[in-house]
Amino acid sequence: MLCLWPEPAAARDYGQRGTVFPVIEADLLEQIRLRLTSMEQSGETARRNAELKRRTIARVNRPDPVAGIARASTARVWSFDPTITLGADIRGANGALIHAAGTMVNPLDSVRLRGDLLFLDGDDPDQLAWALRQGKAAKLILVKGAPLELMKARQRRFYFDQGGQLIAKFGIKAVPARVRQQGRLLEVSEIALPPSKGLVP
Repeated sequence: MLCLWPEPAAARDYGQRGTVFPVIEADLLEQIRLRLTSMEQSGETARRNAELKRRTIARVNRPDPVAGIARASTARVWSFDPTITLGADIRGANGALIHAAGTMVNPLDSVRLRGDLLFLDGDDPDQLAWALRQGKAAKLILVKGAPLELMKARQRRFYFDQGGQLIAKFGIKAVPARVRQQGRLLEVSEIALPPSKGLVP
C-alpha cells in the first residue's frame, strides 16, 4: 500500500541560469492613454474630428466619380438579358419551395421596370438637360456630380452609381446612357448628344 502512495513533490532551487534584465519597455496601454490625453489637451483630437466630418460631408455631397466613363461620341445599342441561374433553393416564409437550385429566373417575368434608367454626368449641362426632358418616370443616376445639390435645385430625385456597379453590370462605357425594358430583355443605349450651348432649362 505504501508503494502506491505518490511521493510529495519537492521544490528545488536550480539557481540562476544566464543574465536576467529588468523590463524597461513602457506599458503599451499606458503609452496609448498618454498619447490620447496629450492629443485631447492640445486640441489635435478636435481638429482631426472636424477634418473627418468635413471629408465625410464632402464625400456625401460629391461622391467619387465612376472611373473610366466618357461622354458618348457615337451611338451604341445592345440587349441585356437579366436572367440568372439560381445557385440555391429559394423558399418562402413557411419553407415551401418557390424555385429550386439550377432554375433560370428572369426578374422581368414578375416585376416590370417602372421607368427608364438614365445614366449621366451631372456636371455636364447637355446631359443634365437631356435627362430632365425624358419624363418624370425616369430614374436619374449620376456617374459624376453632386446629387444632393441637384435634387435641391431641380426638385427631382437623383441617384449615384457608387463604385460603378450598375454601369459595369450593363456594360456601359459612355454617358448619357439609357436602360429600358423591351419584353424579357433590357435595351441599353449610349446616346451621342449633338453639340449645344450647354444651356440647362
